[in-house]
Amino acid sequence: MQWMVWTVPTTIFFSAIAAILAGMTAWEVVSPTVERKGLLPIATTRGDRLFIGLLSSAYIHLFVVGFTDITIWLALAVSIVWMLVLMRWG
Repeated sequence: MQWMVWTVPTTIFFSAIAAILAGMTAWEVVSPTVERKGLLPIATTRGDRLFIGLLSSAYIHLFVVGFTDITIWLALAVSIVWMLVLMRWG
């Protein structure tokens, strides 16, 4: 049986996602969310906006890697800004 080799960046990535999910769960327990309509054309909860943000960040990275010569660090910066905007005003 072969095991997956976890590199440091992979470990950091999945640990960050786990920490975000744990934080969102604690936030939901302390302060239950209500649906609201903002920047997005649908009513969303915090969890919906997190999911949409993570998915769209993946697409931003795929676009940068596949179609441009831009550094991946710029894609990361754009993704973080997009996630903050989406969570706040989405």
